[in-house]
Amino acid sequence: MMRALAFLLLALTAMSAPTPATAQRFSGNYPVCMQQWEWGGASYISCRFSSWEECRATAAGLSAMCMLNPYVQRPPEPGLGPRPR
Repeated sequence: MMRALAFLLLALTAMSAPTPATAQRFSGNYPVCMQQWEWGGASYISCRFSSWEECRATAAGLSAMCMLNPYVQRPPEPGLGPRPR
């Protein structure tokens, strides 16, 4: 009887364990992202803005901020290549 109770307790504990969290991905190749906070402390990031002005207009009135997309593919800046000898 005790073994059955212990097994049942173990099974219930395993079934009620939370699922692992998934990482949020930065999507797209847009240069500006908006991070928005929701009630309860959750936040999400949306990278779909072409300019700061577009992001700031969307974020107006929300609990949000705009930031550079750290994963966007930017063209190399001219003049920063290797120096000739």
